[in-house]
Amino acid sequence: MSDFKQLVSEEMTRLDHIIRRDLNSRVALINTVGEYIISAGGKRIRPLLTILCGRLLGNEHELLYKMAAMVEYIHTATLLHDDVVDESGLRRGRPTANAVFGNAASVLVGDFIYTRAFQMMVTSDSLRVLKIMADSTNVISEGEVWQLLNIGRNDLSEEEYFKVIESKTAKLFEAGARVAAIVSNATTQEEEALAQYAIGLGTAFQIVDDILDYQSSA
Repeated sequence: MSDFKQLVSEEMTRLDHIIRRDLNSRVALINTVGEYIISAGGKRIRPLLTILCGRLLGNEHELLYKMAAMVEYIHTATLLHDDVVDESGLRRGRPTANAVFGNAASVLVGDFIYTRAFQMMVTSDSLRVLKIMADSTNVISEGEVWQLLNIGRNDLSEEEYFKVIESKTAKLFEAGARVAAIVSNATTQEEEALAQYAIGLGTAFQIVDDILDYQSSA
């Protein structure tokens, strides 16, 4: 993984700059909570997938990186909300935002980051980008509710499990790949190929994450 991170270090530096720059708010608490969760790091796999899909199509423009940051904002907002719902005290080895700043601040800053993502989408000047992200975030919300309903169930079928992870995780991977294809003027065939790859990657990513919940310590 370290070798891979070194390969994409330039892209990651550029991405992190935009993530921090575009989060800026007039409200100090939003900046504080936002910086707290962003500085926690994480793999940034969703926005990186968006960037690499665009780079594969020969796109290195600022808009591609802005759309990747937008994808990360959507993900970050869901993390803030998830930790409140799950009553989590730790994430990535340190106290969650809700543990430090309280539930109310986490939910409201999550809302700000979520709506900032939609402001960024508009800069694409693409109705297709807006539709893909609006539809995807709606499906993600459904997936989170399905997961909530399945807590404690030991009779969950494989089909039901995959429906949840494809909705709550793989859908955002797919959306990022499609958005990259759109802003890179890809063909329909290229977009579909990237989308299918992203769905597979997102599904595999969540399966591994779920296994770690059972096999690893905090």
